[in-house]
Amino acid sequence: MNPDNLERSGGMSGFLRLFIALAVPPEVRREIARAQDQLRRRSPPGAVRWTQPEQFHVTLKFLGDVPAAEVEALNTAVAAACAGFPALKLCARGVGFFPNADRPRVLWAGAEDDGGRLAGLHRRLEEAVGRFAPPEKPERFSGHITLGRFKPGHLGSLADLRERAARLRDRPFGGWPSGGVELVRSELTADGARHTVWATFPLGPG
Repeated sequence: MNPDNLERSGGMSGFLRLFIALAVPPEVRREIARAQDQLRRRSPPGAVRWTQPEQFHVTLKFLGDVPAAEVEALNTAVAAACAGFPALKLCARGVGFFPNADRPRVLWAGAEDDGGRLAGLHRRLEEAVGRFAPPEKPERFSGHITLGRFKPGHLGSLADLRERAARLRDRPFGGWPSGGVELVRSELTADGARHTVWATFPLGPG
């Protein structure tokens, strides 16, 4: 954990907008960004709010606004959940839509691990941070990296975008070992969200 962040949170009033995630390394982000650019060129103008490649991550839990006074306790809970949990070997592959291609809200790249433990880490964190955030809908967890979010009432045909996404359905973007979980602060600005890693929690023995 970053002691400077912990000290700052203890002296702050108000709330911090936080989420828990796994980082994506630069070489994988670059490959995903190439696919994102292809999709952007096939998207109707103004239909999608695109994620900046430097902000690609695998979300494990969105917490929303957490009281600053509770952040130290949150850190303790996340650290306990991660303690002893095996490190992951992740792979980014393919693109798709949430909830579906006919009425899309989110455009994503898939993220999975070869040991099938990613969903287990999500469950452990969900239980650990229950007091800090409302429970999510009881849906099956699906590891993913958000490429863009569709704006309400967007105009234009999505046929070209769907066609390009279908071609990228099984495209591999690369794999990487993930030995740590990040608590990230998201600050909303006029230029979009600004992300700051607030604390890092190691996975694996010890």
